[in-house]
Amino acid sequence: MKLENLKFDEQGLIPAVVQDIDTKDVLMMAYMNTESLQKTLETGNTWFFSRSRQKLWMKGETSGNTQTVKKINYDCDNDTLLIQVEPAGPACHTGDKTCFHRQLEEGIKNPDEIEEVKSAVEGSILTQLNKIIAERRDEMPEGSYTTQLFEEGLGKIAAKISEETTEVLEAAFEKDRKEIIWEAADLIYHLLVLLAYKEVDFKEVEAELKRRRK
Repeated sequence: MKLENLKFDEQGLIPAVVQDIDTKDVLMMAYMNTESLQKTLETGNTWFFSRSRQKLWMKGETSGNTQTVKKINYDCDNDTLLIQVEPAGPACHTGDKTCFHRQLEEGIKNPDEIEEVKSAVEGSILTQLNKIIAERRDEMPEGSYTTQLFEEGLGKIAAKISEETTEVLEAAFEKDRKEIIWEAADLIYHLLVLLAYKEVDFKEVEAELKRRRK
């Protein structure tokens, strides 16, 4: 992939998550611009752009705690970098190995509780799924089933909703709980595709449900 295909924000920056290639610990997060990313590629050490100082800086240039770059990945939206490194010392200015050494809530230990917090931050699974479907509509990636539905149009989407509705009812009458859950998930997914196809924001549906509750 060429650097120009990466999506930098309006300030010309892209977030870069730095990870220890051996331990997989997330060490830090900073921002890069095209110049700092180019210097990272050329030198093999991590270079970033300081938003406060408005200048480039190399990790470890004063502390000696440099980071040797081993691998750079980018995410599915082309707007975030994952940089795997071999650190020559702690990443955090406090002397800790990682900048992420503090826990938000010490009482959170149960995986279900962690998922609840994660859901609260990211939004409900319906909100997350709706966002992904909207991205598929806008980008139309090859090989995606959602892309295929958008390409085939409203008739195909409506037919799938009718089909899935029937399958939900059949599962209900057969009293197969697992099958009801499975088919209901299929129905909800295809309904979200229909909303995206008609450019109806899911938030509008949520707002209507809230209005009815009142």
